[in-house]
Amino acid sequence: MHWIPALLVIGLLAGVPHAAVAAEVSCSAKSGEYTTALLELYTSEGCSSCPPADEWLTSLPRQQLVPEKVVPLALHVDYWNHLGWVDIYSQKEFSDRQSRRTFLNQTSQIYTPQVILNGHILPRWRQQADVAIPLVNATPPHADIALRLSRHDNHVDVTVNAKTRHYPAQAEIYVAVYERNLVRRIEAGENRGRTLRHDFVVRELYGPVKLDDNGEGRMTPRVKLNKDWKQEDLGLAAFIQNRDTGEILQTVALTLCR
Repeated sequence: MHWIPALLVIGLLAGVPHAAVAAEVSCSAKSGEYTTALLELYTSEGCSSCPPADEWLTSLPRQQLVPEKVVPLALHVDYWNHLGWVDIYSQKEFSDRQSRRTFLNQTSQIYTPQVILNGHILPRWRQQADVAIPLVNATPPHADIALRLSRHDNHVDVTVNAKTRHYPAQAEIYVAVYERNLVRRIEAGENRGRTLRHDFVVRELYGPVKLDDNGEGRMTPRVKLNKDWKQEDLGLAAFIQNRDTGEILQTVALTLCR
């Protein structure tokens, strides 16, 4: 074994470009004293009635519906893909989640666009959300979440600490990675010829992780930063869900650390 003198090591490191030895960047957020709503939009680029819902989701921050009030997520389903246009943001996992959510709402109607707020379907989402979101915010939280991100060059270490006040046996933690400002030209299918913009598109969904008998849980996924993702437009959301009812007990979101 050949030993390199310490002074030589220091000299070598001094010549390494700054980007190669970049330190991690951390940021954190905690849920508040009221319940933050989770709004799930099930959508598809192959659905001609979906663009207005996508545009509405984009407009939520301009309506003062900030992450402390509501965290929107767009989950692109895959069951439109065989009708002429493959949605690159779609995942079967999201289609399966929608099926489960509709089942818990005691209905078999699965369609796009479909909006689910804190586990409850909003058939007239544009009108109902304005009333439903403040009602969720006025509800005392059933759980607390602390979300911490440690960003590295090509991945993010996520730590979620959660504690629920109710339903510990049914409570589960999820983490969603989402991206904003996505634009695609649609070349086939029902939206052929249109240029669509998407926001809050879920890229990865991690979980569930169960809470223990004391209603406490911890989740620590490592998120690989895909080269196709625009890091400046990434965010992460953590939420606690009642497995048996679909109710969202609490939500918190955080943009990727800069």
